[in-house]
Amino acid sequence: MLQLVKNASKNQENQAIVSGNQVYTYRNLLEASHEFASYLLDQTGDLAETRVAFMVSPGFDYVRVQWGIWRAGGVAVPLCITYPLPSLQYVIDDTDAQIIVAGPEYAELLAPLATQKGIRFISLADVDALSISSKKLPNILPDRRAMILYTSGTTNLPKGVVTTHRTIEAQVSTLVKSWEWSATDRILCVLPLHHVHGIINVISCALWSGATVEFLPFFSAEAVFEAFAKGHINVFMAVPTIYFKLIAYWETLPQEAQQQISDTLSRFRLMVSGSAALPVSVMEKWKIISSHTLLERYGMTEIGMGISNPYHGERKAGYIGKPLPGVRVRLVDENNQVVKAGQPGEIQVKGKNVFLEYWQRPEATQKTFTDDGWFKTGDVAVVEKGYYRILGRDSIDIIKSGGYKISALEIEEVLRTHPAISDCSVVGIPNEEWGELVVAAVMVKDPEIDLKALNQWLRERMPAYKVPRHYKIIDELPRNAMGKVTKNDIKKMF
Repeated sequence: MLQLVKNASKNQENQAIVSGNQVYTYRNLLEASHEFASYLLDQTGDLAETRVAFMVSPGFDYVRVQWGIWRAGGVAVPLCITYPLPSLQYVIDDTDAQIIVAGPEYAELLAPLATQKGIRFISLADVDALSISSKKLPNILPDRRAMILYTSGTTNLPKGVVTTHRTIEAQVSTLVKSWEWSATDRILCVLPLHHVHGIINVISCALWSGATVEFLPFFSAEAVFEAFAKGHINVFMAVPTIYFKLIAYWETLPQEAQQQISDTLSRFRLMVSGSAALPVSVMEKWKIISSHTLLERYGMTEIGMGISNPYHGERKAGYIGKPLPGVRVRLVDENNQVVKAGQPGEIQVKGKNVFLEYWQRPEATQKTFTDDGWFKTGDVAVVEKGYYRILGRDSIDIIKSGGYKISALEIEEVLRTHPAISDCSVVGIPNEEWGELVVAAVMVKDPEIDLKALNQWLRERMPAYKVPRHYKIIDELPRNAMGKVTKNDIKKMF
């Protein structure tokens, strides 16, 4: 039996999920996920690690579908609800998904794609109208593949990161212990659910612990503070961009309203920031507002969380903290030799939290691990007085913006297909709100190009967060003697 399910069965009367003005207990979640698992088994007989892509809005339905896929023995492939069709199609094609599950609001978008590709399509609206017989569910072994999440690497297309149930359990149990989760906790989920931050750190940690997850249908600073004002929520996790937006909204309020919010926040147990570097200015402003020093941590799709500031003890601004229990971390130079104390090096990680493989990319998998089994993160850091401090990315082609890790090469490939663009280069530039902003230098065939129309064209081909915020029209891209574009020179243009 999956450990998440086993823990849930001990807390059946506890509130598990609050979503859409409805309250669901762990008993409701266990029954609903069992029903959905039974339905999947009725359709297929045996999932046997079948990839099941699902596009469901955050809330109870999302969790019951995810748990149902796991309990039936399938591999969960969550689809981003804001992605345009080409991005969804890429994930579905790359995973070779054999089943697509859609919430009612996404059925019209995905059903034609499923028909075109001959993939079994399941609309939750149809499932909910049926009477489903409860089946005996298979025993799921810990080493079975559980989930595929997509991350942008240094290649121009996202790679599928495969985790097993054992991997997920290691990631979750470590955080539950380190951050002292308990059944009395209640967390507000405002994060997208096709990333490890929302799936593992928020939902899975809470449900592992018998705690409650409350979902917001959409993010707004006002809605977040309204949810906080009810007085039930005591844990919050977000990316730096969200904290930036909350601060900006708080600063517009009258003093009395500001004080009410500050009083509410001061009673929280834990507030965490991650997925991008937390600007020291944001950390300091949030402490003034909330009385909390945000707990900053470091993780990746491939490892879950690996390094964290302490729950008890000093949380140092500008630092990601120390390795979590059970996670081994080392810094190495370009020759893969461990560096001396105080010297910068690439972060490498080893432990049960590390992913299994990149889906159907054995060469990429082999390349990202050392001969002695350490995962190469590509992030450069230094250790100062026992705390790790990130210095940057060893590849300039990875842009960290608003909690996302974005491949510049992927954006460049799409831009080059526009009839008015002859060549381009995409980089990230520092930005307090977003961490980094995506910007592009472009060589154009028509100097009168409409940049607003170009952005609209891009939004039809990729998620909005990948679309450049600023452009520079240039005659030639700067290159070195080998013809390679010198991206640091591009950054200076902005």
